[in-house]
Amino acid sequence: METILSVKNERVKQWKKLQTRKGREKAKRYLIEGFHLVEEAIHYDAPIVELLISEEHEDLAFKYPLDKQVMISKEIANQLSETPTTQGVFAVISLEKNQATPTFTKPFLCLDTVQDPGNLGTMIRTADAAGFGGVVLGSGSVDMYNSKVLRSMQGSHFHLPIFEGDLTEWFETFKQQNVPIYGTELNEAAVSYTSIPKTDAFAIVMGNEGNGMQADLLAKTTKNLYIPITGKAESLNVAVAAGILMFTLKK
Repeated sequence: METILSVKNERVKQWKKLQTRKGREKAKRYLIEGFHLVEEAIHYDAPIVELLISEEHEDLAFKYPLDKQVMISKEIANQLSETPTTQGVFAVISLEKNQATPTFTKPFLCLDTVQDPGNLGTMIRTADAAGFGGVVLGSGSVDMYNSKVLRSMQGSHFHLPIFEGDLTEWFETFKQQNVPIYGTELNEAAVSYTSIPKTDAFAIVMGNEGNGMQADLLAKTTKNLYIPITGKAESLNVAVAAGILMFTLKK
């Protein structure tokens, strides 16, 4: 196992750059942190370039080739960590383009300019838990390899396909596959989600936290839904609303 102890090492500088979207896109790699995420990456055969393990965990044994493991100092671990208290375990993963073929026998979650990392990660994790067939990130959404998104997803991006693309084009594909598209909005033209029968395949679209779905997308859906609120709160968090809809509408 290779050992790197100096924070001034060139490899450390390259790893640090993976904390930015620009750095990730240039290197075509991203960084994950923590025991659970690393174990998920190994278990689901993610394209791991190297594992980084703090010297505090030198007795830790991952089931991964030793020539791809690097022992790092506590100081390096602290520099690479984006959490208050690091677990000292990281993995550098190749940022490969999703080559999966969409399967339209299961529901899809589509996200329209969702910008909060916690919301994005939570919705992807919920789609995973609800047994969805995939997630589509529309333009303007936060980078899914943002460290906060990765922590919120808890490895769900290793479990189900996540696509990036123009939602208008995806809408056309859903219609060709006879998959109903349900938008979400708060106005009189929308219908209560309780009026929609459960089904095996559909697409649910969640919009931006402040502005909701874009008007041109709302005009292209099968139906637009709302969740009736009986208390005094004006609205629901988008991730909470998505969870209610995903579990309720899926057969």
